[in-house]
Amino acid sequence: MKKKLPPLLKEIKSRQLPQIDYATQKSISYSQLSMFNECPKKWSLQYKEGHKQFTSSIHTVFGTALHEVLQSYLTTMYEKSGAEADRLNTSEMLQDILREEYKKQYKANNNQHFSEPGELGEFFEDGVAIMREFTKDKTKYFSKRGWHLVGVELPLILNPSTKLYNVMFQGYLDIVMYHEPTNKIKIIDIKTSKSGWSKREKSDENKQFQLILYKKYFAEIYNHPIENIDIEFMIVKRKLYESEDFVIKRVQLYKPASGKVKLNKVSKSIDSFIEQAFDRNGYKDVEHIPTPHKNCNWCPFHKTHLCSATF
Repeated sequence: MKKKLPPLLKEIKSRQLPQIDYATQKSISYSQLSMFNECPKKWSLQYKEGHKQFTSSIHTVFGTALHEVLQSYLTTMYEKSGAEADRLNTSEMLQDILREEYKKQYKANNNQHFSEPGELGEFFEDGVAIMREFTKDKTKYFSKRGWHLVGVELPLILNPSTKLYNVMFQGYLDIVMYHEPTNKIKIIDIKTSKSGWSKREKSDENKQFQLILYKKYFAEIYNHPIENIDIEFMIVKRKLYESEDFVIKRVQLYKPASGKVKLNKVSKSIDSFIEQAFDRNGYKDVEHIPTPHKNCNWCPFHKTHLCSATF
């Protein structure tokens, strides 16, 4: 028997979001905000001036594949049953998606390989180990008692500016859950990592801003009380390092602070980005200055004729 949907879920699933008119509007995302905060020049070269760079790697291919397998498993678990989800051949799914995603990125890289069979095999085995542990411990992370799956890859599209109507924000939420007894929404973002997030990564505001921004915009789009929205990063580890003190799990949960102070900070950040980068004609006709930092050596524009910044 199909589970009856709460009214909020019916409303979310039936909501028609605005369409972006790419001929007259500019689309922005969290990744653009993050890049601009890191280095305005890098953002300008890639988005404003159109110097697109191939950025895929075995890590992005693996991340995409694992996202899809986890999302398929959870969709089956909540829309059908946990037993039905356990019957999915997640290893075969992962292998197929890894293969197809690699082919797609191989073509995008002018038919140039960026990995080799041994590495692909290693990442596949890591993914199998992650799914084996996740399915075994799934109820530790996802309960069905009072919880509903709102959706996976749930889109957020809105105009984020009160001054410019030609700028639209677009994002996709990995997993959105709803706890009916408390009227709480939980937004979960999946991150793949070699060995988990350290204290430094957890304190990185640029990482935190993603989910805080999603929380802010979800509340605005669906008119849901912002205090009733929780956010959480679900970090899945490819490698485990033994410890004599405690059992290390492949799934690490991290809930960043997202109260008024953080919400105000992320609001100012997105407003500043729009103000500096756009006007009513589209991209603002200004020269964006590079911000030299420790990641310059990994920038595709570093030490090219396009950027002379040094660190």
